[in-house]
Amino acid sequence: MTLQRQISFWITCLLGLVAFLYLFSSVLTPFVAALILAYLLDPLVDWLERMRLGRLTATLLVLLLFVLIFVVVLLAAMPLMINQTSALIAKLPEYVTRLQTLVAEQGGPLFERFGGTDRLKEIQGQLGSSVGEGAKWLGGIVTSLLSGGHVILNLISLLVLTPVVAFYMILDWDHMVAKVDGWLPRDHRDTIRELITEMDRSVAGFLRGQATICLFLGLFYAIALSLAGLHFGFVIGIISGLIGFIPYVGSLTGLLLSVGVAIAQFWPDWTMILVILGIFGAGQFLEGNVLQPKLLGHALGLHPVWLMFALLAFGSLFGFVGVMIAVPLAAIIGVLVRFALRQYLASPVFHGYRGSKAATDEANAP
Repeated sequence: MTLQRQISFWITCLLGLVAFLYLFSSVLTPFVAALILAYLLDPLVDWLERMRLGRLTATLLVLLLFVLIFVVVLLAAMPLMINQTSALIAKLPEYVTRLQTLVAEQGGPLFERFGGTDRLKEIQGQLGSSVGEGAKWLGGIVTSLLSGGHVILNLISLLVLTPVVAFYMILDWDHMVAKVDGWLPRDHRDTIRELITEMDRSVAGFLRGQATICLFLGLFYAIALSLAGLHFGFVIGIISGLIGFIPYVGSLTGLLLSVGVAIAQFWPDWTMILVILGIFGAGQFLEGNVLQPKLLGHALGLHPVWLMFALLAFGSLFGFVGVMIAVPLAAIIGVLVRFALRQYLASPVFHGYRGSKAATDEANAP
């Protein structure tokens, strides 16, 4: 009965959390952003405390420095981002038409040889129609984002509330952690502490490491593509970096966009097209062989397929808030699943009652 009550209690807590996120997801964005910001900046504040600064002074210093850097970068990059994004959307149908013409010119003889000319024209027509509709739809979204009062109000609340809420969270972080630690069940406190430590190592390692990787790759692609003379290279590079936390999606999206624009812009100059491919090849080499092993390692311990599923699932359930919490929750669920699997492999359910003691001794062996 005790085990049943414990299971019922934790299931009730989980359902309550899900219901809370679902009901208040529309207003939680600045608070979730503040929680993530406080989680990332708290170690720096702790370090300043060890340097004999007071908690209040350290919190103010770190947060003000972060806000200053963020505002400078925002003011410097946002006008260029908006202009290039709008221009890219406007030029997208022209680029697609150019690519269609190149496909017809270069691949026409091959299609004629195999009797597929009519099919080629049909595919071209469908592609042109789909891209045209997609460009109009994307342009409408951008226009609504820039002109919608509700969205602008949410953005202002995000920019204003997030630093304020983060300030109070960082200031009281140690107190909150101690308070939650005091609520842990006495009989399972050590086990829960071990799990929380593993979760913290997994989530913190991924968030800090992946944020650094995304920032570096975004700047690398943006600068390299702009120097190569690619139209809209800056915004394509930034987009590639920003969505780089989704495995393979960020790099693939940037590669397709940049190569498509490069073919439409530089054809028949294969040299420049190969330069664009080389830029993404260099970025992927740096990410896979230098940045990830040094900054990320095996911090998350999750398969990329599970991570992509978590992003889609939580995003579908809770919107933008779900996307923000998808990676931490995926890491936490991964830690809990691995713990449950270890318990199962050491239990009589797996080994049978005769081998349960031996299995337990083997699992607890150093």
